[in-house]
Amino acid sequence: RKVFVPKDGFVFLDADYSQIELRILAHMSGDEKLIEAYNSSADIHRATAAQVFGVPLDEVTDEQRRNAKAVNFGIVYGISSFGLSQDLSITRKEAATYIEQYFATYPQVKTFLDKQVEDAKQNGYVTTLYGRRRPIPELKSSNFMQRSFGERVAMNSPIQGTAADIMKIAMIAVDRELRKRGLSSRIVLQIHDE
Repeated sequence: RKVFVPKDGFVFLDADYSQIELRILAHMSGDEKLIEAYNSSADIHRATAAQVFGVPLDEVTDEQRRNAKAVNFGIVYGISSFGLSQDLSITRKEAATYIEQYFATYPQVKTFLDKQVEDAKQNGYVTTLYGRRRPIPELKSSNFMQRSFGERVAMNSPIQGTAADIMKIAMIAVDRELRKRGLSSRIVLQIHDE
């Protein structure tokens, strides 16, 4: 970050969508508990930890919150129990239990993700909420690893792709508004893992 320096008289301003992919997951899956957590302005990772670990919200430890955060974001990427166990330095069995508890807590998320994979196998692609397609030929591969990758892509692409669409639409809208108002401000860079 220190490499980027604004010219004299200017400052950098950054803006971010808070947990956009998890919010999109809540919307696309229609999971009532996940939506409620956002509607109540709860700390989503703390709320997930309370649900998954079966403890009151005010008793969630920092470690439980960190683990729930890893599960929240891992689910979006189709993480396996092996991958989660590596991320959290826990056993595969513990990781599998976390994932099972997550899906028991947010069952419509599981239904949604499974449907994305099934639809992708049938159609050969998935789409974002804005209709952008992501072909997934890997699902027809004879290689197990390639098929598994295709399944993760089928789960993730509608969510991450929608986040990318929203970001691009927002950047266009901001640029238009800056020009319309005749401001000397401008968009310099978009940074994230969209």
